[in-house]
Amino acid sequence: MKPETSPDHPPSRTLVLVAFAIVYVVWGSTYLAIRVGVETLPPFLMAGVRFLIAGGLLYAGLRFRGVAAPKPIHWRNSAIVGTLLLLGGNGLVVWAEQTVASGIAALVICLSPVWFALFDWWRPGGRRPVAATWLGIFIGFCGVALLVGGRRGNFAGSSVTVSGLVALIIACASWAAGSVFSKYNAKPESPFIGAAMQMLCGGVSLCLVASTQGEFARFHWSQVSTASLFAFCYLIVFGSWIGFSAYIYLLKVSSPAKVSTYAYVNPVIAVLLGWQMLGEPVTSRVLWASLIIIAGVAIITLPKPARAKA
Repeated sequence: MKPETSPDHPPSRTLVLVAFAIVYVVWGSTYLAIRVGVETLPPFLMAGVRFLIAGGLLYAGLRFRGVAAPKPIHWRNSAIVGTLLLLGGNGLVVWAEQTVASGIAALVICLSPVWFALFDWWRPGGRRPVAATWLGIFIGFCGVALLVGGRRGNFAGSSVTVSGLVALIIACASWAAGSVFSKYNAKPESPFIGAAMQMLCGGVSLCLVASTQGEFARFHWSQVSTASLFAFCYLIVFGSWIGFSAYIYLLKVSSPAKVSTYAYVNPVIAVLLGWQMLGEPVTSRVLWASLIIIAGVAIITLPKPARAKA
């Protein structure tokens, strides 16, 4: 699959919408899968093996189908992006969710659009964020704050550490930096083999950190629950193969500000899954927060004429 993104061949609107839907819904569900996985699996080891398997199989399948081999510069850039996205971004989130409540984690992670805008501005030749982008980010942040604030009772008795909160802040910045770097530096023609390369590089980085933390020595198959194993497989298939490939594709055809809107929608998906699977109540505060989040997303993503009309 080789999408055309030149001015004469703009990306398919349908494909772009499907990719956004995947990133919104699938990644919204991965918070639950990560929480279940780290119950009996070491965090960095789980994340590292996940991306090595997902990236290795995806890369082998694409090469078997005849996708061109990447150049050395593509591997260099993939190592940088994979480390920033998957070690600094995903790995720190997995590690932090051991000690930080999921609602608090969602509130901190929703700051990523701010980092997206700043890194896109600070890069050489970067663009200053327009007023509408800042307005959309602010409204979306207010919606997520209202959403998490409405579930504050769930934080009672939960363990929250300063190190976990700092890790989440670093994860936001690392993910945004890797995403912006990926957009403006050389990468393979196929965004999917690019995703596979980044997963391989990120997986190696995560496993190296797992080794330094002694996670290999502490791991025992007999201690892994069925639920954690199922969550691990879900993260490989849906979180990595499907979700991450859609994300890399969007970075190729869309702007960082638009792609970053997943940070607003994912908490809404998490609430809906909690209501359906765990019986958590959906209050009026949750509904209002969802409307505010959608409004922020619309301000950022809609073209100027459509935004003015709305």
